[in-house]
Amino acid sequence: MCRVAVLALVALAAVAAPAAAHHGWSGYDSTKELTLTGTIKEAGYEHPHGHVRLEVPGKVWLILGFVVLVGSAAMFDLRLLGFSRQLPVTGMERHLLTWARLSVLVIVPTGGLMFVAHATEFAGNPAFRLKLLFLVLAALNAALFHLRPFRQVAGWDHGTRAPLPARVAAGLSLTLWTGVIACGRLLAYF
Repeated sequence: MCRVAVLALVALAAVAAPAAAHHGWSGYDSTKELTLTGTIKEAGYEHPHGHVRLEVPGKVWLILGFVVLVGSAAMFDLRLLGFSRQLPVTGMERHLLTWARLSVLVIVPTGGLMFVAHATEFAGNPAFRLKLLFLVLAALNAALFHLRPFRQVAGWDHGTRAPLPARVAAGLSLTLWTGVIACGRLLAYF
């Protein structure tokens, strides 16, 4: 009997979890006016929800730049953590991190414009503040990596395991960039 009750509770939780996640508790306040600016590209209704797809100028470039930055950093970090040891670290640094640095030329102006357009909303948003903290920590982590472990890369460039400080920096990098992405997604809910 106890086993049946446990299975029933698990089944109930499994059914309720997607509904709770779908409807969420984002703090939406129906008493506040919500302003969306962009070009309506699609609108429709599929029971039980309506939908509108807006095209917002600059947003695509920000996301594309961010994908290049985080994707390049993640591939480099995975190499430091031991994946694809046959590839030289210096070659990956020259190739991948060049793309990451170039993507900053897209991210800074588009992100700056997005911030200027929503400065009062973002300033008090805890997700935005945490995102900025993660960005600063990710930049510091990258700078420290290049100042310390990367200076001895000749000893572990190809076919060998990266030293512990390099692996720690890679793990921190992946964690911090994941935090930046998560906080970016959470901006709308705070």
